Amino acid sequence: MDLFWAAPPVSRTLTALTLVQSALMHGGLMSMYYAVFAPSLIFAFPPHLYRLVTPFLLTGKKLEFAFDLYFIYKYGSAVENSMAAGEFFIYLLFVAFNLMITAAMIMAFIYTYSQHNRGQKTHFMFIDIPVVALPYAMLLITMVVRGWHAALTEAMGIPAAHLYNFLTYLYPVYGGGRNFITVPAFVERYFKRPEDRNRSYGWANKPSRSSTGAPASAPESASAESSSGSSWGWASSSNWKGRGAGRRLGG
Repeated sequence: MDLFWAAPPVSRTLTALTLVQSALMHGGLMSMYYAVFAPSLIFAFPPHLYRLVTPFLLTGKKLEFAFDLYFIYKYGSAVENSMAAGEFFIYLLFVAFNLMITAAMIMAFIYTYSQHNRGQKTHFMFIDIPVVALPYAMLLITMVVRGWHAALTEAMGIPAAHLYNFLTYLYPVYGGGRNFITVPAFVERYFKRPEDRNRSYGWANKPSRSSTGAPASAPESASAESSSGSSWGWASSSNWKGRGAGRRLGG
């Protein structure tokens, strides 16, 4: 339980709700009917508003049940910890608006995690790979185990996560545009953490910025800290919050 409560609030709540709903549905105690995204029912009278949430809270069966929960907890926590207070909640809503499939949501988490940790290595299966290759390595495994259709479905999480990256970081920093996806003040206050600092836009860890708004050069120690990951779990990295020396346009 200590490990559960140590996780950030949105990720641990999402993991717990997914565990409960998936266990009930796969155990036959709750009908899968309630996890179907059906716009005609959402806008019916009375409206089935719960269908805006329940499709996200259903994992795969058997072994996939354990892996899906693990990935939601691990990569969701890693991304949430790297963002400012309340930003992960907005990120979750943004990705959810684009996706109505749990597997693709997990892939969005993994893609964002890989972008936050550019320049590092991660342990995948039995080898060390660049962390930016992690989403594509997992898609390859999905393709081999479950086929092209499942891999393509999961892959939809990558453009959704990258669109959030583009709108909140790449376009404001490199294009000089405005970040329209901001965290409302009441959400920020609700999720406020003692270590959070104010920022105008962009990915977390609050890097110092020059007067033009572009990220300042990362200290040399940042690259020195990047190393091959530990072997915790199926795929892991030595530092969830670490990042490489900088970001590239289109990265």
